[in-house]
Amino acid sequence: MSRHNLNDLQAFMMVAREGSFTRAAARLGVTQPALSQAVSGLETRLKIRLLTRTTRSVSVTAAGTRLMEAIGRRFDEIEAELDALTELRDKPAGTVRITCGDHILRTILLPKLMPLLKEYPEIKLEFDINYGFRDIVADHFDAGVRFSETVDRDMIAIPISPDARMAAVASPAYFERHPAPRTPRDLVDHRCINIRFPTYGGLDVWEFEQKGKKLKIRVDGQLVFNTTPHIAAAAVGGMGIAYLPEEEFSPWLEEGQLVRVLEDWCPPFSGYHLYYPSRRQTSPAFSLVVEALHMKKPPIQEES
Repeated sequence: MSRHNLNDLQAFMMVAREGSFTRAAARLGVTQPALSQAVSGLETRLKIRLLTRTTRSVSVTAAGTRLMEAIGRRFDEIEAELDALTELRDKPAGTVRITCGDHILRTILLPKLMPLLKEYPEIKLEFDINYGFRDIVADHFDAGVRFSETVDRDMIAIPISPDARMAAVASPAYFERHPAPRTPRDLVDHRCINIRFPTYGGLDVWEFEQKGKKLKIRVDGQLVFNTTPHIAAAAVGGMGIAYLPEEEFSPWLEEGQLVRVLEDWCPPFSGYHLYYPSRRQTSPAFSLVVEALHMKKPPIQEES
């Protein structure tokens, strides 16, 4: 049924419930002649009388009563849903779905978003721990988290962490048995702990840079993981050299359980970003998530 016909059905329902064209017209914000014409048009198409009109009153016929019983509840449900949507627009509520990695979830997302959940109990968060480059539009995610250099250009990306650096590390016990690498090329002679990203299927290629010179090294070893937390544990256990963002090794580096090498080949780069489609109509709940995660850069101080 066309939208025009739905409007005519709504006109009939309002007149039937109000028992008056005048009151119904006022409720709908239309003129009385326009309302009368809409109801008459509906009766003409259905070829049956729905309302009995007199100079003093309007009553519903048997056919009109049947139609009211059939569609009245549905119109009420539609009206209630529209009211609920309006409330969602004005009141932060609903589920926000984010795909991300383990470490960033534990160290940044949860610490920043748990206070938000306590303040707004109607907001729900769903996290997808995934190391592949998910298509957040096709997979119906509200946002994802990646390093900025891997975010597609048609996405909005906001910084949620400081600049990052990669780190090549191993345990002191490992380096007691093997000489520390002096250049990335030396890694081919070492046992390395690798990661396999689901997006590409192959093993990760370790990328290094020094004074604008970039090197890509394919390493080998006895262990391969598809998530990062176990990599640090394996490195602490002396199973070889691992290569991840340095913050994932911070506790063990500070305690001396891991030793860093090739530091001069690991320059800083832009850190983690929350990204989402530029054409996305943001909800109040999602806007609050973005605001809570957005890492504002400190203002540049002018030299005195």
